[in-house]
Amino acid sequence: MWTKYGHSPMTQPDLNSKLDYLPRLPRNKQVGIGCIGAGFIMADCHLVAYRSDGFNPVAIASRRPERARQVAQRHGISQCYDSYRGLLADERVEVVDIAVPPDVLLEVIGEVVRHTDHVRGILAQKPLGVDYAQACEIVRICETAGVTLAVNQNMRYDQSVRACKTLLDRGELGQAVLATIEMRAIPNWMAWQQRLGWVTLRIMSIHHLDTFRYWFGNPQRVFASVRTDPRTSKQFAHQDGICLYILEYANGLRAAGWDDVWTGPAREGAASDIGIRWRVEGAEGMARGTIGWPDYPKRTPSTLDFTNTSRGPHWIEPRWSEVWFPDAFAGPMAELLCALEENRQPELNGRDNLETMALVDACYRSVDEHRAVELEEILQ
Repeated sequence: MWTKYGHSPMTQPDLNSKLDYLPRLPRNKQVGIGCIGAGFIMADCHLVAYRSDGFNPVAIASRRPERARQVAQRHGISQCYDSYRGLLADERVEVVDIAVPPDVLLEVIGEVVRHTDHVRGILAQKPLGVDYAQACEIVRICETAGVTLAVNQNMRYDQSVRACKTLLDRGELGQAVLATIEMRAIPNWMAWQQRLGWVTLRIMSIHHLDTFRYWFGNPQRVFASVRTDPRTSKQFAHQDGICLYILEYANGLRAAGWDDVWTGPAREGAASDIGIRWRVEGAEGMARGTIGWPDYPKRTPSTLDFTNTSRGPHWIEPRWSEVWFPDAFAGPMAELLCALEENRQPELNGRDNLETMALVDACYRSVDEHRAVELEEILQ
């Protein structure tokens, strides 16, 4: 069994430091962060992770000022504003962390980029607006203003997802042949989803679609099929409850996701079988893993096991203590801060995220037209 850093007698010693499952941190952690939004993601994930890694949130604002004050007190944030416009006028704020519903994101970012005298970067929650077209507009206005935009696709910083990327980049698995992500979990839905009529594709599947892109790049086409979630359909009308999709790559790779937020009548009296599993099969090796998020708030680390033809017929099983929720939420902010230090685009930059947004839109078009949709049909 490996320790947190990946060492085992059955592995080469250099693997100890090369799993690269943790984010690289900036040299300067004192850059002032202004937080817009005070819901669960900000209060229980972003700010917990930021404080743990020594980042510097200096101000917070929310549409519910009383909620913002509670969160400010909890996390030791010195300044609480009654409106985000007041926060944006605070010259200590160099980076704005935005966690608001996607249908108001364009409006908020439009205000942020009016403050380029002191604001240098934005970390925007996913999805980046309501669709690909709106995401393009958000990217355009940030680029025009010269503000660095990163998108909080935080599953890329789940420890098992990031470690698998290391294996792929290092050639441990050979050419990828088949990859799958199977999610059977019941999320806590946000109130704004009801007005938008969204359940899974733009909220949960977007994580998995982005992970496939992170691991393998863009697919050539996607075929998606959805049905309603019987439980959530009693609360509000929607289309994309249970989502199945297949990504086809030009080199023959196939990737598939099963996103089941119903999971059977687990909340209606039956036993539950909840969890997230992923698997990557390559020509020379395999990796498999679990995602610990469904156990939140219990701290359950994600896992990774891998094997390959050069190491022999056994599974190598690295383990760590960090978890996706909330630890990995430091990753996107750390990457943005590093990018600002190094005068480059962040890994999770807005223009890259347009391709994830396009892939989600391609899934919706596939559902509507009952056919495989080329990604190029969506990209502009």
